[in-house]
Amino acid sequence: MEEKKTDRRSEKTRKAIREALTELLTDKPLGKVTVQEIADKADVNRVTFYKHYLDVYDLYDKIEEDVLVAMGLLMLSLEELESEQFFSHLIDYIDENKAIFRLIFSPNVPGQLKDRFNKLIYGVFMQIQAEKLEIDLNDKQLSFNVCYRSQGCIAVLEKWVRGDFSEPKDLIIKTVSGLDLNTEDYIMYILDKK
Repeated sequence: MEEKKTDRRSEKTRKAIREALTELLTDKPLGKVTVQEIADKADVNRVTFYKHYLDVYDLYDKIEEDVLVAMGLLMLSLEELESEQFFSHLIDYIDENKAIFRLIFSPNVPGQLKDRFNKLIYGVFMQIQAEKLEIDLNDKQLSFNVCYRSQGCIAVLEKWVRGDFSEPKDLIIKTVSGLDLNTEDYIMYILDKK
């Protein structure tokens, strides 16, 4: 029983530390954030921080890894859905995890998280489209079309996030799913012509 309390307490502490870094990154670059600032914002002492993380970069790397794993699992669980349902679930997830997505699209963090997020979206879209069309993942035409499709989706999501989620979710779902359907129809048309 005591171990469970300790695990829960440790998880709560890690969450507070992660949220503190995420908040700090809205105002300053990663290289300028100190352990002391994170500890103060999370209401823990420096020793507690160091029990969980080596330094600010270790913390950031762990956040990045967790984000990508969670997004990958979500995307894979949604791949069978129609476009509007797919984006409805994705937009809901983003809305429930605003701090993380502010981090992904923040100009204050190294671009690697956004790049890895982009690759994840591209990879999932590529897999879905290749399976639907029963064609090889190495098809160059498919690759370029899926690149366009994924980057358009990401651009809309980034505009929404960087606009502080001011537009209603329904508008974003309608916009992204509509653009996505049109792009998917185009991809299928072009590849049928080959």
